Amino acid sequence: MGFWKRLVGREQKAASLDDLIREVYGGGRESRSGVVVNVQTALEVATVLACCRVIAEGVAQVPLKVYRDASGGNAPAKDHPVYQRLYRRPNPWQTSFEFRETIMFHMLLCGNAYVFINRVGEKREVSELIPIEPHRVTVKQNKDYSLEYRVTATETGESTVFGQDAIWHLRGPSWNSWMGMEATKLARNAIGLAVTLEQGQSEFQKNGASPSAAYSAKNKLSKEQFVFLSGWIDRHMPGGDRYGKPVILDDDAKWTSMMMTAVDQQLIETRKFQIEEICREFRVMPIMVGQSDKAATYASAEQMFLAHVVHTLAPWYQRIEQSADVNLFSEEELTAGYYTKFIPNALMRGAAKDRAEFYAKALGSGGSGAWMTPNEVRGLEEMDRIEGGDELAKPVVNKPADPRSEE
Repeated sequence: MGFWKRLVGREQKAASLDDLIREVYGGGRESRSGVVVNVQTALEVATVLACCRVIAEGVAQVPLKVYRDASGGNAPAKDHPVYQRLYRRPNPWQTSFEFRETIMFHMLLCGNAYVFINRVGEKREVSELIPIEPHRVTVKQNKDYSLEYRVTATETGESTVFGQDAIWHLRGPSWNSWMGMEATKLARNAIGLAVTLEQGQSEFQKNGASPSAAYSAKNKLSKEQFVFLSGWIDRHMPGGDRYGKPVILDDDAKWTSMMMTAVDQQLIETRKFQIEEICREFRVMPIMVGQSDKAATYASAEQMFLAHVVHTLAPWYQRIEQSADVNLFSEEELTAGYYTKFIPNALMRGAAKDRAEFYAKALGSGGSGAWMTPNEVRGLEEMDRIEGGDELAKPVVNKPADPRSEE
């Protein structure tokens, strides 16, 4: 059941994979710090990996279901083929969690994610959703504004052109409306500086946290003496196995430090700032990637976690929901009321008291009018519907007591 075996009868043409890699990854763009930043080097930065994981896992761990808006209320459309593809098994080798985690990494780092929609039968039902690595896809906008996708096979180098009906194209923030902007390109200076700082710190520790120095000789050195001293310094310079050991000099020679220490460079402060800078690029609060806020209390930390759901994850939920609706459903299905929806309430369990108060007011407690039905509340909590739960509660009107009743 190989992916390319499904592409029967399509014209194929050889294409250069290197060209596609340069198109998507930019062949590695050099940052102002001199470091080449691409997807691979970006992921090697702990903060970038942490930001991608906290967003991707936040999207993957929340149930994504298909619903139908009917006269009797909104209910999960478990009989629809797309329901099982999104909620359980998109393809034979991935779970729904793994599938969504993969496409989120693609969108976060490359700005675009591509999924082959395998439709079968006369009804063109969705039987599989197969993620495609972004570097294998080249997108072209035609004169009629339609999009076509050239996908290159990794093993053979053969390429196939697909129309919009076969490719689910998920975009991040876009400038031209049809291609997402590449995050590793936009954030390359912040990421590049983080790479440079980490490399500098690694070299610093590798050399025994001892800075470089100057060896000053009293007399002029001959070529042979210079070669001898260079080799001697390489063998006996403090650092590594010789950390903390003295340097023995003769002939009135001097050993003078020439570099700043980590404290002088404010290296720790700079590295902390780069964590915050990268978090800004991904719109992730530092506390979500392990950068603690010493001023945070338990209550404020809880609000930060809730803010992460509202301001970081919710826009991604909305982006994916709308993209799935227009790419996975036909016009007839959309007219019939089918739509996809994330259920993020599982992430809000820490605010159980706040949710209980909200639901109570929504159901009309305190004499206020109800704006939610019991079944709508139960649906948000992943609970089964109940008979008679689609009616709004009527407000309770407290009538003044009749004085005559006291007689």
